[in-house]
Amino acid sequence: MQEVIQFLPLVFLFLIFYFLIIRPQQAQQKAHALMLSELKRGDKIVTSGGLHAEIVKVHENFIEIKLNESSNVRLEKAFVAKKIEEK
Repeated sequence: MQEVIQFLPLVFLFLIFYFLIIRPQQAQQKAHALMLSELKRGDKIVTSGGLHAEIVKVHENFIEIKLNESSNVRLEKAFVAKKIEEK
């Protein structure tokens, strides 16, 4: 019985760590993956480097984006930070 009581503080610390750090991070990752899967042509995005762009074409692992009227570039989907919602 003494051994079980000795490990209870560690169990409580793990539970606190799980509910305050791990679960919210998993929810954030799931939301980001859902956003990436729903990207389509014409969506406006912000890259992880801070560039604002418009999607020209969506491929399986990357997207083609238009930075300005004369430059289109390819971008890995993982580098899309967020989608700009038009109001």
